[in-house]
Order: sequence, then C-alpha cells, then structure tokens
Amino acid sequence: MSVSIHRLKRLALCNEALATPLADSERAQMIQAAAGKLEELFDTLQIDYRNDHNTRETPTRVAKMFVEETLSGRYSAPPRITEFDNVHGVDGLLVTGPIELRSTCAHHLMPIYGHVFIGVLPSVDSKIIGLSKYDRVVEYFASRLQIQEELVKQIGQYLVDVTAPRGLAVRVSAVHMCKTQRGVRGTHRGRMVNSAYYGEMLRDRRLKEEFLQECIGLERAPL
Repeated sequence: MSVSIHRLKRLALCNEALATPLADSERAQMIQAAAGKLEELFDTLQIDYRNDHNTRETPTRVAKMFVEETLSGRYSAPPRITEFDNVHGVDGLLVTGPIELRSTCAHHLMPIYGHVFIGVLPSVDSKIIGLSKYDRVVEYFASRLQIQEELVKQIGQYLVDVTAPRGLAVRVSAVHMCKTQRGVRGTHRGRMVNSAYYGEMLRDRRLKEEFLQECIGLERAPL
C-alpha cells in the first residue's frame, strides 16, 4: 500500500517534522501499511505472529506505537505556546528542569532517556511562556528518531525562534540503551551530557556558570 500519503514523496529526515501534519485518515493508513511491513519482517525472522498467542497482534501494536507515540512529533504540529505579559520586566535568568526526556536512537532504534534543563534570559519587553510549554517542546522534538547532538539544538533553536529571549541555554543528560543493551553493554549510570547556548547565554561566561550551577542544584534536589 502506498502511503497517499502521496504528499510524502519527499521524505523528511528522521528527526524532522513533516511539512504538513498528518490527518487522522492518513495516520490510520500509515499504521496499516507499517503493520504489513512488520509482518514481512516477522516472516523473515521466522516469528509466527499468526499462531503465537504472544505475538499475534504485535505487528499492529508496534506500528501503532511508532506512529502515535515513538515518532508522533514528526506527524503533529508544534505545541501551541501560551504567552504572558512580562508586566514586571523580569530580566533575570530563569531555569526549569529536570524535564523528563524519552526519545529513540536513530542508529539502533533503542530508547534514550534522561533529563533536560532549560535556561531563559527574557527581555524586559518580551513575553514569558507557560512553564509546562517547555516540557511540551522537549516532548515534541524527542518524539522522533534522534541523536542527542542534534536534539539539544532543535529544542534550543525552536525556543529562540518562538520566544526571542535575550539568551537561552539547553542542557541534555541522557542514557542511551543502544550502548547499555547491546554492543559494549555499558552501565546505565553512564550518561552523555551536551548543551547549546544562544544570545547572551553564549557570550557571557558568568551566565553559563550560573545556569550550570542551577542545573546541578535541580538535579540533586530531593523530590
């Protein structure tokens, strides 16, 4: 079945969103087509999904999971950003986190999980966005096949474009199961950490240090 999704002839990169979000009918068609391909894969791997009570519906379940959960950020519109007037002219550093990160490695289709911290240096005449929207933005860009080096920049650039702050910082700390569950089978305590800085957060060393100290404090804070 061709995904008529004929408008998907120009395939987007794995961590890019499609130019136009999928309609419900297109999602259903994609799930059906993907389930058929997964059945072919199971046949190749000699897994009897027709008679095995454990895997009988697995191709459809997995196809639905990919379209509606694992890769959902590619097929949906970006989250709406709720803005509030900066009535009191707040211009100091705001840091939020840890924000839960759940994504999927583009190389081996294994989970990536960890935390994201975001620091914002608002302008006195700019808007301030709702706190939960940072979580929504992280979820949006994480819900697709990713590599962490690009994820941190996608989150940062989107927030800069939408909110136009004086400065912004994004820090990601995550475990990659493509390393813990296969290959070297490393410890789950081993993490990858990377950051992206914009505007004054990029140029001002003092602000970077303040942001990192706040990240450490939030990470160590008791529940």
